[in-house]
Formats: sequence, C-alpha cells, structure tokens
Amino acid sequence: MRIDLSGRTALVTGSSQGIGLAIATGLAGAGADVVLTGRDPDKLRVAAEGIDGRVRTVAGDVTSDDGTAALLEAVPDVDVLVNNLGIFGAQPALEISDDEWRRYFETNVLTSVRLTRAYLPGMQERGWGRVQYIASDSAVAIPAEMVHYGVSKTALLGVARGFAKAAAGSGVTVNSVIAGPTHTGGVEDFVRSLVGDLPWDDAQREFMRLHRPQSLLQRLIEPEEIANMCVYLASPLASATTGAAVRVDGGYVDAILP
Repeated sequence: MRIDLSGRTALVTGSSQGIGLAIATGLAGAGADVVLTGRDPDKLRVAAEGIDGRVRTVAGDVTSDDGTAALLEAVPDVDVLVNNLGIFGAQPALEISDDEWRRYFETNVLTSVRLTRAYLPGMQERGWGRVQYIASDSAVAIPAEMVHYGVSKTALLGVARGFAKAAAGSGVTVNSVIAGPTHTGGVEDFVRSLVGDLPWDDAQREFMRLHRPQSLLQRLIEPEEIANMCVYLASPLASATTGAAVRVDGGYVDAILP
C-alpha cells in the first residue's frame, strides 16, 4: 500500500513523546504537514527535530480553556485530528477521589471532545477529514489497578461512535484505536512500580506474566506499531472505516469484537 497524505494537515495531541510522537512521525513520513502539541516547548522542539518532514509545534496545556483557545488560534483548521493526549497511573479503586476522577475525565475525554467540536465542522464543510481517539485495551478489560483510567478510555469508544454518527455522509471518518500494552517511558515507570526495579527485559516479562497474561503477543507493543494503524486510518485507503473501535492490542482483549 502507498499512503500519500501530501497537502493534508495533521494535529496530534500529546505528541512530544511516546505513542503521540510515533504517530506524528508516521504521518509526516506519509507526507502530511504535522503539528505537535504539548506543554513543554523544549521537549516539543527536540521531538520536532527528530522528524523528517514538515513539522511545527504549538506549546500549551490543551486541558485548559486558554490552552485550547491558543491552539485553535495557531491552528484553525486540520484535516487529521489524532486525540492522543492521556494520563494514567495505578491507584486502588476505593482510594480514587472525586477530584482525581474529574482530572482523568477532563484530560482523557473532554479535551478530545472540545477539539473534535472545534475541528469537525471544517472537515465536514470541506468534505474530507479524519478524527481518531487513542483508546486502550483498558477500555474493554478494566484493570483493577487503574479503574479511573479504564473507564475514561471506555468513554472514548462512545465518544468516537457518537461523533461518527454526527459526521455521517460527510466524507469524514471518526474512529477509535484500541492500543494494547505499549512500550513507552511512562509505561516503563508504571511496569517497575508494579514488579520492582528489575532489569528491563525481566521486568517486562514479569509484568506481562502477572498483569497482562492474556496478551497473545506476550510482549509490549512498540509505539510505531500503533502509529502504523493510525497512519492507515488517516489515509484515503480507510475511507470505508468509520465509527469503529480498531484493535492494535496484540490480542489482549479476549473477544472477537471489542
């Protein structure tokens, strides 16, 4: 398959590192003009320098009204919106406060909703666009150690389906991507918080054995493997895929459908 996104502008939230950076790199490699977002301008600059393609950065906190307004002023229209920004962490279910629940929903869900509301109408007017939400296997198999994270990702599946219906017949597709356990810096810290300070290969194997035994891949997924699916969904080749929850989970979810 040859994917050509030349002439398209793609915005990836939370893209200074990890999955977001891998997605942005993949989109730039397919020819898109890519916008990186994040709170740390220095991290964004370093990330942009590592991408071969047309890239610009917008620093700010898009979980805030002011940060969102600044982003929309800098980037009023996009053709591809990848809602990747998210937070996660382990905490016993009965110890999660109301404020923490709100923080997870504000960051993982409502930020994506606000940006979709802002950018989707322009896509519809132009008759072409792609909106994606980076969800998680935790949306389907809620993890006992981070219920609030799992539930926020479950909400994204509903958000994607609902906006896909709002975009019906417009030439705009809206999908969620169910990412499985993925190897990022943040996940390395999370893994070690659960299995201890072992050498990384040992820590990864122990984490998968104890906490993700249903993975058919039996290893963490690399960010580029998630990005490959996102680049495809952003392309004209995926024109008939909308309202879907597409799995890149290494067979983690034990079901034929999500």
